[in-house]
Amino acid sequence: MAQGGPQWHFRQIFGERDPSEETAEEDLISAVEFNEDGTYLATGDRGGRIVIFESSEMDGVPKGNGQSKRPQRYAEGEPGAEAKRQAAARVEYRFYCEFQSHEPEFDYLKSLEIEERINRIRWCHGYAGSRCLLSTNDKTIKLWKIYEKTVKLVSCVLTDPASRGPSVGLAAAPADNAGAGALPSWAARAAGGASGGEGAAAAGGGAAACGARAGGGVGGTALRLPRITPHDVIVTAMPKRVYANGHAYHINSVGPNCDGETFLSADDLRVNLWQLGASHTCFNLVDMKPTDMEDLSEVITAAEFHPCACALFAYSSSKGAIRLADMRARALCDGGAKVFEESAASRSSFFSEVISSVSDIKFSHDGRHILSRDYMTLKLWDVAMERAPVLSLDVHDFLRAKLCELYETDLIFDKFECGWSGDGRLVTGAIEPHSRMLFHSHHPQLDLLAVAAANSLYMFAAS
Repeated sequence: MAQGGPQWHFRQIFGERDPSEETAEEDLISAVEFNEDGTYLATGDRGGRIVIFESSEMDGVPKGNGQSKRPQRYAEGEPGAEAKRQAAARVEYRFYCEFQSHEPEFDYLKSLEIEERINRIRWCHGYAGSRCLLSTNDKTIKLWKIYEKTVKLVSCVLTDPASRGPSVGLAAAPADNAGAGALPSWAARAAGGASGGEGAAAAGGGAAACGARAGGGVGGTALRLPRITPHDVIVTAMPKRVYANGHAYHINSVGPNCDGETFLSADDLRVNLWQLGASHTCFNLVDMKPTDMEDLSEVITAAEFHPCACALFAYSSSKGAIRLADMRARALCDGGAKVFEESAASRSSFFSEVISSVSDIKFSHDGRHILSRDYMTLKLWDVAMERAPVLSLDVHDFLRAKLCELYETDLIFDKFECGWSGDGRLVTGAIEPHSRMLFHSHHPQLDLLAVAAANSLYMFAAS
């Protein structure tokens, strides 16, 4: 759902199904993400698969070096905004590739089954014409390299005299210095078991005979060399790094840093910092695990790096608080951070703790604001003012009278995402009478919105 702005109309659908058919659990989409310039769109499902779609803008465009250009921002009312909407009406997406990112595993120490469900997908800077993305399930993060590989085939065969490949005649032994017995190196090796002058003579005679049979204009069948020609281009996904054993609890967030070298990951109690090029170790940034687990009253729900300052990151909690931390201040950043939180007086019902839990946070493009989403509201925070949000929008106000029913059906525990459009509009999901829009992604440049519902992906364009 986009608050305010233009009207949205249906553009495309992927994974359309018969309403009478029951959707398989492993086909449900669990993550949606555009890359930095919007030319690629990735989706992940509960079966551990990732499907990537390519924009029609890439038709006839040579693939670059993998470094996406920074999206051009448009403000509402500017001359470029209308051109942007017209461009969105022309762009279409098509299937690009599909691969299996995660497989089901079993933790024998804890006797727990680890699902293959994709929790998060985040694009990273690629290189040498490739594209890279991070994907994670509950325990393992993987860095994937997606690139196009040319398949080459042999266009002519040595034994095929009818081939149209180039003919190459083998030159006979040099005629100068006759009697000196000078031989090319390959002819000397061909002498094989022969020895002394007899071997040299045999090699020289063999070379002359070969030249007579294969030499140009001498007669006989010319030697045809195989020719390698491009046949097809296929898209390949290769795991570059596997970041395992860094989390004891379910991973809920993964986010690349603006320095292009590091990324963070967060589970229920810890936030870790990883080097993209080193998967064997990570650094613990936040640790909220108490000495006695019975004293546990708060868990981490989301984490995100600042888009401009590589030392700053934010993480949210189940108590509705958002903390902004600076890695330069101290090694362990769970203390001394800015805390953005409303007063407890505004939360007084039985379900207050459940519906106030922050499910997602996103920095604005310039890093001056933080957008947060809980079950009922969408809030906008100024990083310079912690005491209250500068904007609070009721998304599910009509559901306040149905919280008991939602609690009994577990719908009250749904986690909704939030995000920003290219021109600064706020985007989030919502519950509709016949569907739930939990996962979505806004195109970084154009007025295009990708929304996942069950096993289908819908594309909407602004008018």
